[in-house]
Amino acid sequence: MFDLLVKNGLVVDGTGAQAKHADIAVSEGRVAEIAPPGSIAGSAGRVIDATDLAVCPGFVDIHTHYDAQAFWDPTLSPSPLHGVTTVVGGNCGFSIAPLTGDADDADYLMRMLARVEGMPLESLQQGLRWDWRSTEDFFDRLDSTLGPNAAFMVGHSALRRAVMHDAAVGSQATPEQLDAMKGLLRKGLAAGAIGFSSTWSRTHNDHNGDPVPSRHATSDELVELCSVVGEFPGTTLEFIPAPPPFEESNFELMAAMSRAANRPINWNVLAVYSRNAEVVERQLAGSDLARGLGGRVVALTLPDSQRNRLNFKSGFILDILPGWDKLMALPDTEKLTMLADPIGRLRMDELAQSQEGPLRSIANWGQYLIVETFDAKSRPFIGRPVADFAAEIGKSAWDALADMVVADELKTVIVNQDRGQDVESWRRRVDVWRDHRAVVGASDAGAHLDMIDTFNYTTTVLAKAVREHGLLSLEEAVSHLTGGPAGLYGLTGRGVISEGAWSDLVVFDPERIGPSPVSTRYDLPGGAGRVFGGSVGIHEVVVAGEVIVEDGTFSDARPGRILRSGRDTATVPVRPLTGSENAA
Repeated sequence: MFDLLVKNGLVVDGTGAQAKHADIAVSEGRVAEIAPPGSIAGSAGRVIDATDLAVCPGFVDIHTHYDAQAFWDPTLSPSPLHGVTTVVGGNCGFSIAPLTGDADDADYLMRMLARVEGMPLESLQQGLRWDWRSTEDFFDRLDSTLGPNAAFMVGHSALRRAVMHDAAVGSQATPEQLDAMKGLLRKGLAAGAIGFSSTWSRTHNDHNGDPVPSRHATSDELVELCSVVGEFPGTTLEFIPAPPPFEESNFELMAAMSRAANRPINWNVLAVYSRNAEVVERQLAGSDLARGLGGRVVALTLPDSQRNRLNFKSGFILDILPGWDKLMALPDTEKLTMLADPIGRLRMDELAQSQEGPLRSIANWGQYLIVETFDAKSRPFIGRPVADFAAEIGKSAWDALADMVVADELKTVIVNQDRGQDVESWRRRVDVWRDHRAVVGASDAGAHLDMIDTFNYTTTVLAKAVREHGLLSLEEAVSHLTGGPAGLYGLTGRGVISEGAWSDLVVFDPERIGPSPVSTRYDLPGGAGRVFGGSVGIHEVVVAGEVIVEDGTFSDARPGRILRSGRDTATVPVRPLTGSENAA
């Protein structure tokens, strides 16, 4: 008797091969048999009739920040509502393990995450106990508690804070401190962490407005830590060197990191539009430079527009403007005082307008749309560009916006106008997905909870690129969401449907699948809010043979496991492994 039988479905196996109608039988969490419809003998504890539906591997999202949310929300919502069955956390250097027993260290990590990753501080304080110590302890707390599978990196900022404490910000590591970090990283990787992550991006500032700990590391420190990764099988690297476009030195550094570990390194994030072809090609060409230096560098590309919902309360993204890193870290009262004062307001805009290069558009205040306001006088302007209503009231775009932000006590939400839904932008994205120098992902799910809706990228790809624009086949699209990212990270038995593979599956209607509208819901610990949205057209999401989502509703099943390097992953080397590396 089988545990599960999915019958009569159009099986899209994640390899890009031609889909075929088949039945899938599942036993003990794995695919036991795949055969033509009606030909599998034996009964099953549960039967899913997939007539007129497609069945594909569960989607694999390699860039999330569910590390903290996993403690208060074992479903890791909303990602599984979009067919995601495996997530990777601990990205950008922002893991929450290892952790010392020093209360100041836990408090720093909480406040840093609240600032740099947009996780409400009250949720981090009330939703977690912060009483684990090692990476192994962190994993053990979560194992067998989750709906989907989860794997985690060891984050550089957590390592630095655990070893250097307050000196992690503003100081280079001594040789003894670096050795201590390497020791903690070894313990984390031995416990099953799937790699090492870090950031040098100047968008990453802590709650004091200072660069996060990893930004104070030298290139030698980064390369030394990456060398530890190479000691453990089934591991990988993730890094953000800067906001794009990168300098040649950024690619040289990533090549050195990759070479030291003998592992691929992926960076976040490559956004693709019809009008930024030159930047995209320059970023991809950096992978060629790295290959010539003995490394493998892969761009993690977001398969949609970047729609950033910005506000002056959290200040994320705005803090990339010159001098605004410290301004956005000020207490709310001080920000309001500065914005209300004509001289302070003028000084803020002068600093913002001094930004040069592609990021100059951040301070183009007139181009933003007003999404949410909290003062009755401003509500008629919702949905309109700032420049539009500013002209109507006879003020500059900056003054009109600043007045609104003051009236809303910093909570006004603005969003960049989405100019990336034209068919040419989608065509260029598909070209990038097909490039060996890129991999699809970059949801950032679990982070920037008041700012982004990219958790729905999987259903968006199938709705937009496949059905609406017809730019690629269903088989190819599914492979970019499953086998592609699983292959880069060496996930064994996931990202494909084959006999013996884990039965992580999505049953969906290809004629309907897509994201639902997003809205703010207040369901986080402490009553905090987040941008949330489900999907349409997904009938069931299965993990290890158990249904975790049915018709848009989470079940009580918790079959997900913590995926551990070496056990659940295989090594993806840059160069052939030596005998000693194979033994590791």
